[in-house]
Amino acid sequence: MTGLIIVGLAIAAYLLGSFPTGYLLTKLLTGLDIREQGSGSTGATNVLRTVGKGAAAAVLLIDALKGSLAVLLVYGVGQISPYLAPTLQPWLATAAGLIALIGHSRSVWLRFQGGKSVATSIGILFVMSPLVALGTLGIFGMTLAVSRIVSLGSVMGAIAVGIWMVVLGQPLPYILFGLMAGLYVLIRHRANIQRILAGTEPVIGQKLQTDPPTQP
Repeated sequence: MTGLIIVGLAIAAYLLGSFPTGYLLTKLLTGLDIREQGSGSTGATNVLRTVGKGAAAAVLLIDALKGSLAVLLVYGVGQISPYLAPTLQPWLATAAGLIALIGHSRSVWLRFQGGKSVATSIGILFVMSPLVALGTLGIFGMTLAVSRIVSLGSVMGAIAVGIWMVVLGQPLPYILFGLMAGLYVLIRHRANIQRILAGTEPVIGQKLQTDPPTQP
């Protein structure tokens, strides 16, 4: 029975993460396929460039909520099921969080395309450790304020999250989540990192130079 519950939680975490928020909202509001605009990501930053602030805020909130729900589901099932020992739950929460990140960036509904998992990571962190989430957001915010480059803020936040987990004395499963999720976000941002190093990464409000022409 424990195995079935774990498999069910893993499937639920993937499906929650894979919900294509940015794609659906952009399609609804503009008729465009967000994967064919800007960076091709379905996340809030590309939605901001393509649709606008309101849509981007909605995508950011919903994508974060997806991550939160994936972890909350583990603890919710753990409270009502005698088959999930309390010592097992942090490990399952870590696994569910990582699976949700993969679901967001490799959505089954979008031919395994998606976003870069930043907002979903923050949602997960707020359930695991609000202090780590706030610390990571602080690093992101300070970097963004100085550079005005969203991706650079995301990269710095991804580097910081594992450090915050250790500094704030979080459980080992959460520390591993911070390290692995941070690495995954960095990998998802490898094209951005190349543009940052080349000095061609756009600031807030600026479109990528490789953007396709907008439709009249």
